Amino acid sequence: MNPVKVGLLGLGTVGRGTVTVLRRNAAEITRRAGRGIQVSAVAVRDTARARSAGFERLEISDDAERVVRDAEISVVVELMGGLEPARTLVLNAIAHGKHVVTANKALIALHGNEIFAAAQAQGVMVAFEAAVAGGIPIIKAIREGLAANRIEWLAGIINGTGNFIMTEMRDKGRDFTDVLEEAQRLGYAEADPTYDVEGIDAAHKLTILASLAFGVPLQFDRVYTEGISHITRADVFYAEELGYRIKHLGIARRSARGVELRVHPTLVPQRRLIANVEGVMNAVLIKADALGPTLYYGPGAGAEPTASAVVADLVDVVRTLTTDPGNRVPHLAFQSDALSDDPVLPISAVETAYYLRLQAVDRPGVLADVTRILADADISIEAIIQKEPTAGTPHVPIIMLTHRVLESQMDKALARIEALDTTQGKVTRIRLEMLNSA
Repeated sequence: MNPVKVGLLGLGTVGRGTVTVLRRNAAEITRRAGRGIQVSAVAVRDTARARSAGFERLEISDDAERVVRDAEISVVVELMGGLEPARTLVLNAIAHGKHVVTANKALIALHGNEIFAAAQAQGVMVAFEAAVAGGIPIIKAIREGLAANRIEWLAGIINGTGNFIMTEMRDKGRDFTDVLEEAQRLGYAEADPTYDVEGIDAAHKLTILASLAFGVPLQFDRVYTEGISHITRADVFYAEELGYRIKHLGIARRSARGVELRVHPTLVPQRRLIANVEGVMNAVLIKADALGPTLYYGPGAGAEPTASAVVADLVDVVRTLTTDPGNRVPHLAFQSDALSDDPVLPISAVETAYYLRLQAVDRPGVLADVTRILADADISIEAIIQKEPTAGTPHVPIIMLTHRVLESQMDKALARIEALDTTQGKVTRIRLEMLNSA
């Protein structure tokens, strides 16, 4: 049987890794797919650079539309990144009856509803395993392996740059800015690191995971997103002292009131496996009703780890080329006419515990004023630490852990605390999640 011909859009880190894996493991991949998989055309912006990188045997051009329209190509692999021209090219590929594989999390998070509807109308597949958590097969796990379960919640370290920064701050007592500069030197962070450190990249991925887990439409604009740039090494130290670690998590939870979608720094008990995921590694913890809690761990980026997911998608597509479209696994795990309209809760309606750090004047009665305000708001304190004053300043740090409370209640209490003439500046708040199986 003739090999399936693939058109590749983009030959960057992941594109080169994909070609390498397809060549090196060609025999094994053919045995799994039932047919060979051949990259027959590549579109890149800089053709000379692509050829000089050792890919001169490929048919390389700068005309992506030509690849999309090529009648001999059955599958288009989009590895360009960004929203345009990626969105237009993917929709054109679908319109020409081609299956699509993509690693583009922003494209799926923002335009996936449109893309999947177009694919369903044309009877083609759009596969996107590499869009979330690199080489970890998390999408297949949720969409297929957990199909018997009602998923209750998930929490993920789904941005390696942020996790590297938090790990270095804890292990070496370094400041955020210092570690970010190193991450940029090492290539973990972009020159403009906003998407990584402010949680936007993680929010793209959480949007996809939540849709797969709960059967809701993709709703990136409803994700509460908070970054890690305000986290200090003092916060990291105090969290450790209290038995917790700070991780930048994407959290999705389903309740009778609706769906929570949030990305923010989170205190997690040190004993949890996810609290011990270090460096640039990714991990997703899922709580399902029948199976219970499961943790999926591995590299979230890199040429060959991400290529592993891209090629796995190619194998899936090739296996189903002769399958009736109605019998394929749905793009978002649930049948398209069975998606839920559960509301996404605003962050003010989310209930969680909190870590609070404030600077207060070192004199009797101040702590009593703070605790009284919290009590008036029905906020219970689980633990409290008051540190010694630093030389030359009249203020002392006070650190508290609270029990679970609605965010709106905490907002009101913190506004009153910050208005006291005995406290200085804003109160630092970091949400706390136990992430247990209960």
